[in-house]
Amino acid sequence: MPSGARMPHQGAPMGPPGPPYGGSPAVRPGLPSPVMEPSRKRPAPSQQVQQQQQQQQAVQNRTRNAKRRKMADKILPQRQKRKLRLYISNTFNPAKPDADDSDGSIASWELRVEGKLLDDPGKQKRKFSSFFKSLVIELDKDLYGPDNHLVEWHRTPTTQETDGFQVKRPGDVSVRCTLLLMLDYQPPQFKLDPRLARLLGIHTQTRSCIIQALWQYVKTNKLQDSHDKEYINCDKYFQQIFDCPRLKFSEIPQRLTNLLLPPDPIVINHVISVDPNDQKKTACYDIDVEVEDPLKSQMSSFLLSTANQQEIASLDNKIHETIESINQLKIQRDFMLSFSRDPKGYIQDWLKSQSRDLKLMTDVVGNPEEERRAEFYHEPWSQEAVSRYFYCKIQQRRQELEQALAVRNT
Repeated sequence: MPSGARMPHQGAPMGPPGPPYGGSPAVRPGLPSPVMEPSRKRPAPSQQVQQQQQQQQAVQNRTRNAKRRKMADKILPQRQKRKLRLYISNTFNPAKPDADDSDGSIASWELRVEGKLLDDPGKQKRKFSSFFKSLVIELDKDLYGPDNHLVEWHRTPTTQETDGFQVKRPGDVSVRCTLLLMLDYQPPQFKLDPRLARLLGIHTQTRSCIIQALWQYVKTNKLQDSHDKEYINCDKYFQQIFDCPRLKFSEIPQRLTNLLLPPDPIVINHVISVDPNDQKKTACYDIDVEVEDPLKSQMSSFLLSTANQQEIASLDNKIHETIESINQLKIQRDFMLSFSRDPKGYIQDWLKSQSRDLKLMTDVVGNPEEERRAEFYHEPWSQEAVSRYFYCKIQQRRQELEQALAVRNT
């Protein structure tokens, strides 16, 4: 053999796990060929089997569609925070003595509450009233009496959405009023009990987010029972809130009912001025509201459209291929890093792994990789194993001699 040449390896080729670079996956020895022999092909399935296969296919399609919708919800945020600009203005109509109608002969003012969504990318603009569950305008009780100082609007299933609200009342003096606006949260949000709010650091949130925050608190403080995972061992704060030393996590949604309150309304104090110089002044307020992501409807229609199924399937295949490629590259990178850090130790571990694989494929009894090393025979059990081996051989030889003597005597 010329100098510098290497002896060919008799076992599996060296290199990173997985298919070689730029080649097809290697077939391991001992595994059957992927092509089935004609004599082993199964007969055509019966009608019952075909129906079962169709049902399984339908279940798989439903599961796949559900996963696609779930993936779309994860990729795109369901709701986004936007600014709703609120405009509050009023006009004053002085009395006209020569007016023919009764409305013109009495001084009156008109209050307008309007608004619009800033930077709204949607093609269809939302009505102003669609953001609120109720609106209450409280006027000066001394001027309009206890029975006529409240103007209320509450949402009903048959409510017609509008771009603003108008309130008209008689009067020729400036009026102080208070606007109470209750946002229409979707999904509904709740205000937490003060003790629970201080514990979780949450003031107003949805029920699911509150339960998730509670579970995070339980995990952070290790309150889950180590023997019975269904139970929570309450600390002093939980005992003050839930009034029990131990409770099931499944009981928390029911116990939360008494700790969740309606959210606080938005309170705006405004002065309805009858001064002619203030007629052109408009008060503006920005309110944070949550709106649906405009891309969510497009994504849902795209996922549910039958015309795009082939495109979706091709994209799924590309995603799977990309993920598989990333996994293979990660395995190769881990191989290179491990080999560069400790070549000798990695080669030994790799040989042990190959030996285990070969043992599984050939059904070899024992561990050939360990048995070929001298250290294997210096273990404490080796002396006893040798003694047992010789004892068995002596017993076997004794039986053979006894049988030979018995035959000779007969």
